[in-house]
Amino acid sequence: MKKVNVFGLLCLGFSLVGFTQQQIDSTKVEQLDEVVITDSRFKLKRENSGKTVIKISKKEIENNQGRSIAELINTKSGIEINGSRSAEGQNLGNFIRGGNNRQVLVLIDGIQVNDPSIVANDFDLRLLDLNTVESIEIIKGAASTLYGNAAATAVINITTKESSLKEISGSFLTVIGTNQTQDDLNYNGSSFTNNVSVNGTVNKFVYLANFGNRYVDGLSAAKSDNPEKDPFSRFNTNLKLGYKISYAFEISAFASYDKFKTDIDGFPAPTYTLADTNDKYVSEQTRFGVSPKFNYENGSIQINAAITEVDRESISDFGSTPTDAKSLVIDAFNKYVFNKTFYTIVGLNYSDYKSEFAAEESYTNTDPYLNMVYVSDFGLNINAGTRFNNHSEYGSHLVYSLNPSYSIPVNSGYTKVFGSYATSFIAPNLSQLFGFYGANPDLEPEENVTIEGGLEFSNKNGFRVNGVYFNRKEENTIIYTTGYENATTNATVHGFELEAQVDVVKDLSISANYTFTELKEGVRLRIPKHKANASLGYSFCENTYASVNYQFVGSRTDTNFSTFANEELQSFSLIDLYFSQKIIKNKVKLFTSVTNVFNEDYFEILGYTTKGRNVNLGLNINL
Repeated sequence: MKKVNVFGLLCLGFSLVGFTQQQIDSTKVEQLDEVVITDSRFKLKRENSGKTVIKISKKEIENNQGRSIAELINTKSGIEINGSRSAEGQNLGNFIRGGNNRQVLVLIDGIQVNDPSIVANDFDLRLLDLNTVESIEIIKGAASTLYGNAAATAVINITTKESSLKEISGSFLTVIGTNQTQDDLNYNGSSFTNNVSVNGTVNKFVYLANFGNRYVDGLSAAKSDNPEKDPFSRFNTNLKLGYKISYAFEISAFASYDKFKTDIDGFPAPTYTLADTNDKYVSEQTRFGVSPKFNYENGSIQINAAITEVDRESISDFGSTPTDAKSLVIDAFNKYVFNKTFYTIVGLNYSDYKSEFAAEESYTNTDPYLNMVYVSDFGLNINAGTRFNNHSEYGSHLVYSLNPSYSIPVNSGYTKVFGSYATSFIAPNLSQLFGFYGANPDLEPEENVTIEGGLEFSNKNGFRVNGVYFNRKEENTIIYTTGYENATTNATVHGFELEAQVDVVKDLSISANYTFTELKEGVRLRIPKHKANASLGYSFCENTYASVNYQFVGSRTDTNFSTFANEELQSFSLIDLYFSQKIIKNKVKLFTSVTNVFNEDYFEILGYTTKGRNVNLGLNINL
């Protein structure tokens, strides 16, 4: 495996950022103030936010067509999505700030989504198609006061595409690519993605209908001398409708159906070691939701309600394990703004989760919550909140957060110092309590305390740099030995994140980030202590764009399940290229990407296949 001096490359990336900043003064092109939402649920300028919110814009998504949601999110600071570089159907591990899947909450259009029947009670990002997404916001750190159970290390808020203002509009996208390992560079077409959308606005009525599918003639999940293929297929349907009855009242509704199936490899008897098998995994999700909203002077009352049904099945030599789950989530809240200085949100979140194991099991959460934001005219900003988590099995728990920040005007921008103290509560999920493998009905809930502090500098010419230190203490961490149990000792994870970004006119954009993550005591599997990303994008003209992306992942620990001993996985570096050409402005675009350009050979998960050099060719038509 090739060795790369990550610190040298990172210094080069930040040096490029600094050099580019010196050139900005000659352009004198100011950018609009960036607005963030997820950390307060209000539209606030970034300088008034007490967090380093990651915002993946529509433009950035369009410049990464051909990637998955997990691959795109995996380029951001503090985040490692393990499995996103492996065979297409590989399980994903969302390791954010040293946590795991059960500590990350995913929202789709502001509504919580998860699977109560799965071990981590999380949402499977493999179900979604990036081509249906308008933007993504990510806040890291505890956010349980606003979002409830599981929002301990991050909240990923995915906003789906909006309807066009035209009466009828449409788009079509198709991507053909290779799917090959480092040892088999045949460059055959093995990956096929299609997406079509029809949407528009007729008077006060908005609509959007979307269909997508993806098929990959897969790699073998297990890395072996004579690998067999593990294909992956997925299709997505989505319908969104909205009607604005008057200025005061509007209502929207959605229905979606997502399904994927994949061949996987398992641990057959009598050796119980990873091998090529004919195991299969199928997951389908059906969601319905409605969101009425009433606007009044200085405020609004809104209800987000959704019903989700999940059907999953694992098929192996040990038999078939079907699992059904249902959930009902209702979030009703009132938002009120006092003179653009004092913002309040008061709400009640109710959720009812059911899953079928030996018998049907269920639990409910009923959480009243309050959050307040103060934005002064002299630089002080305070975001504070509390939630009273009422769990049907574990009683009542109070979580709270305090997030002050202070910004100082500097030239054409600001310098901001910020900090946060927040608690979170993670109840054991139904699978851990009553599931088929290692269930323990006597588990205690996990509780986290997160402290963070940092600095940020930004100006309107497009330059931003920030750094944040975080420290998270876990009590009653749920672990797996011979079954699920609570750890007898507390765990503390700490680290820091650095980010820098420059956007110069419409021509050049440079970004770089570095993350250091360390567990003070014990071992966390597959979490790198050092990780870095850098990206350079350039628009040669209005219709031509190219980018190069670099990623370094440091050494980390994994378990060899043939010996049940821990081993160190070596660090690796990846370079990806992307190029797009618009033939007809905003109508027809051709694009291509090359991933893992230098065909780096590495293990992401011990014993599992990773992707070698691959090429994608795509066509996007907008009408």
